[in-house]
Amino acid sequence: MRFIFIYICLFSTAVAQIPNDYCKQVNNIAAVERMNHERLMLPASGETGASNNFDIKYIKAEWQVDPSVRYINGKVTLYFKIITATNTISLDLMNDLVVDSIKQRNATLVNQHTNNIIQINFSNSIAAGTLDSINIFYQGVPPTTGFGAFVQTTHATTPVIWTLSEPYGSRDWWPCKNGLDDKADSLDVFITGPSQYTAASNGLLQSETITGSQKITHWKHRYPIATYLVCFAITNYAVFNNSVQLGAVSLPMQTFCYPENLALFMTNTPLVLNAMQLYNNTFGEYPFIKEKYGHVQFGWGGGQEHQTSTFIVTPNEGLMAHELAHQWFGDKITCGSWQDIWLNEGFATHIASMYYERNYPANILISRKNEIANITALPGGSVWVDDTTNVNRIFDGRLSYSKGSHLLYMLRWIIGDSVFFKGLRQYQKDEKVIYSFARTADLQRNLEQVSGRDLNYFFKEWFYGQGYPSYNIVWNQLGSNYVRVKMNQVTSHPSVPFYELPVALEFKNATMQKTVILNNKFNGEYFFENIGFIADTVLVDPDYWLITRNNTSVKETDNITGQNVISIFPNPVQDQLYMYFANFNLPAASINIYNAAGQLVYKKQLSVNGSEFLEVFVKNLSRGIYIVRIQSGTDIKYSRKIVKD
Repeated sequence: MRFIFIYICLFSTAVAQIPNDYCKQVNNIAAVERMNHERLMLPASGETGASNNFDIKYIKAEWQVDPSVRYINGKVTLYFKIITATNTISLDLMNDLVVDSIKQRNATLVNQHTNNIIQINFSNSIAAGTLDSINIFYQGVPPTTGFGAFVQTTHATTPVIWTLSEPYGSRDWWPCKNGLDDKADSLDVFITGPSQYTAASNGLLQSETITGSQKITHWKHRYPIATYLVCFAITNYAVFNNSVQLGAVSLPMQTFCYPENLALFMTNTPLVLNAMQLYNNTFGEYPFIKEKYGHVQFGWGGGQEHQTSTFIVTPNEGLMAHELAHQWFGDKITCGSWQDIWLNEGFATHIASMYYERNYPANILISRKNEIANITALPGGSVWVDDTTNVNRIFDGRLSYSKGSHLLYMLRWIIGDSVFFKGLRQYQKDEKVIYSFARTADLQRNLEQVSGRDLNYFFKEWFYGQGYPSYNIVWNQLGSNYVRVKMNQVTSHPSVPFYELPVALEFKNATMQKTVILNNKFNGEYFFENIGFIADTVLVDPDYWLITRNNTSVKETDNITGQNVISIFPNPVQDQLYMYFANFNLPAASINIYNAAGQLVYKKQLSVNGSEFLEVFVKNLSRGIYIVRIQSGTDIKYSRKIVKD
């Protein structure tokens, strides 16, 4: 872990230079985030034990801390709406922390705090639809095992405390609903600490009030927020402000950094301003436009997209672009299960790549190529997370980050950029998921509505399925202009026997090139294309839109040239039979197909003068042996036996 952390820090010192490979940065972001989450993971730990019979509306959190001491004293006020009539609700809180009391309108409630769950008993049953509130008073030393979501350490000998709760760590330091099913509608945070320190949190700074040796800092946030995105940090921060123009709004950009890193942060954080404008224009208005966006430095190796207040270790351009993208994909719309973490991390990775492609276009192909190499380094693995108790699996850089990102490249390739981005803008306006939670099916639904296409096959093969295809292209030249192509595919994992994809083939020689797109629907499929020249080379997916590996192309030597030559393929045939006439003069003729009994089952008139290509649809013919004849009157010009599968 230390090696990766140092690598990122070294890389960040060169962010003013043009990065030669954003893929390396993505791999490091994912690796460090995954390894740190894994290091802090409590082995047998569930997502949440909180009850689902109430909906949190508002949180008022009052925390007293001293950055030199690992300890928290808290009062958390929860306003909630009862969903089903009940006399009890449950919250998540680690047993390491002591619940002093829980009150409802100054009346102390009975509670049991066992197995990291607080069960709160009301004196009377509360009816469904009732708005109510409780105050929870607690204190203690947050656990160092578990998720390590509450960190007390030093920087340059100065003490610091920060929080980082993704995926399951919120309950390490405050009573909450620890799952992905309930966002508080709004939040106020009051942090009390020694007056020489500065505290950062979500939303807008309201006040800093010094009373004796203590400072109370009030942060106000008025957007729905997932539990794991609630945060605070406190140390001797240096603070500076910037802004970015988003339409008619001048959005505040606020940075909290360690004083020893002030010059670096002041130099590098403005790099994110262009990314903010790009994302705002591409995906819709910045989701927290009435508040701010900012960075808070912490010592964890990577970044964390706390809502309106991203925590970062260093102002690396790629890291900042990645974490900013989460404000749309992760914060405004949060994955509704860790099975769908790609809706957060795959999107942020892809959008940061999009930012890099816009600013450093010379590096597009090498970055895509390296991302594909990383994804296909192993034969299996799905984007869908099959084990959400394993943080290493949730934050798998190869699958959740890189493969998730490249699924979006493939969707762009399949439905086109204009439709794809229109679909994402609709997704960002979808009332079912905005400022709430989404599953992959919600994304699919929006893309299908905008594109008018059924994408179920794609998500079945690429989101749930494992592996990737390898293509073997067998082709030959037909005369001076045409090529015949047979597309063969093998897959790296048995979960997907065949991947249905449009595949780009680039035909070229020393002076000419042409790219054709073949919509490959089954293995061994034949295609016929007019490329307009004699090619000597074929490249598969030259712009690296698709997740593939070990592709090959073989040119057959039986080039069809000369006068009066007819070629028929494929044989055996399934749905379509292709005929190529090379330099043929046949003004009046017909294509006749006879079954094994000699009966005429197909006839089509044709006239050929030169080189032409014809398609004959034989899907409706029964399986068996047939004779294909080209006849001019009674003169048989060509005859061949074919097999219909």
